[in-house]
Amino acid sequence: MRKEICLSGSGGQGLILAGIILAEAAGIYDGFEVVQTQSYGPEARGGASRSEVIISDEKIDYPKVLKSDILLALTQKACDKYIHNLKEEGLLLVDSTNVLNIPIFPGKIYQYPITKEAIKVLGNQLVANIISLGILVEITDIVSKDALKAALQNRIPERIRDLNKKALEYGFQIGENLINMV
Repeated sequence: MRKEICLSGSGGQGLILAGIILAEAAGIYDGFEVVQTQSYGPEARGGASRSEVIISDEKIDYPKVLKSDILLALTQKACDKYIHNLKEEGLLLVDSTNVLNIPIFPGKIYQYPITKEAIKVLGNQLVANIISLGILVEITDIVSKDALKAALQNRIPERIRDLNKKALEYGFQIGENLINMV
């Protein structure tokens, strides 16, 4: 098993942190081989941001994603830029708050207004990254939920931990609903 995941959007959306949490869940808590890399524009907020995670049950000999199995796109620009690197049988998860033009794609497409719901339900758009992780894990089982919860607990500062736990659980719930809709 080897899965290549690309989490993409813009700076300030917490995608680097999301990639680190996913990698920690897979590597430390679920015992897989993992590589996590990141790329972002020179702007602190608003520039391009991407976090790549490779999860495998065998040694990983090349640390870059060649063709994504999974693409999370939180912005239109990210979706347009990285869709071409997604395998035809891959999975595309988009934040329909910001991604209004879904490209034609033969794989599975899941869309949900993640940022809009983060504001509406939890009062904070900054947890859209954690909601996204919950959705992603629920629909793919790429890591165990317990591993993701443990990694979140380890990486999130105590003062905002409860909000992020709620965001993760909300993401699991959304993911379950999306699965049932397909």
